Amino acid sequence: MQAFFQHKLTVAFAESCTAGLLASELSKVQGSSEVLLGGVVTYHPDAKQRLLGVRKETLALYSPESQQVTNEMAMGLHKHLPADVCVAVTGLCGGGASESPDKPVGTAFITILHQHKAHEYRQVFDTTGEEMKQEIVDFVFEKLQGLVGRVPDVLPTRTSRK
Repeated sequence: MQAFFQHKLTVAFAESCTAGLLASELSKVQGSSEVLLGGVVTYHPDAKQRLLGVRKETLALYSPESQQVTNEMAMGLHKHLPADVCVAVTGLCGGGASESPDKPVGTAFITILHQHKAHEYRQVFDTTGEEMKQEIVDFVFEKLQGLVGRVPDVLPTRTSRK
């Protein structure tokens, strides 16, 4: 959190597959109320459309679990909650979604908007379900550290949450 305080940065989350875990984990850090503006959980495609402005065409063409949808989630979040850093995440934590040989279960898409730039990540995890959600949180916090400065204890890590 130190880098967020030093640079006076705020953060907001648009979460699908992590279902609010990013915001929940960040809120455990002392002083998080100074930087965490809030978040929205848009698990269902209708919520992505209504709350974040994801286009129906984008959902139909690319699927709810795609980089294109995550990009629109991040832009919609920033429009409604203009934090310095906006993070959007969606993915396939289990079967029954849009999995394919090119997009297997375990695939996550993350977009981080920072300084008017979208940083896009596609990561395939070897886990599913709750373990995958936790790995996504760790991955996002690691990427945020890299974007705002490599200061020790900037964001929670797996070991600091135990």
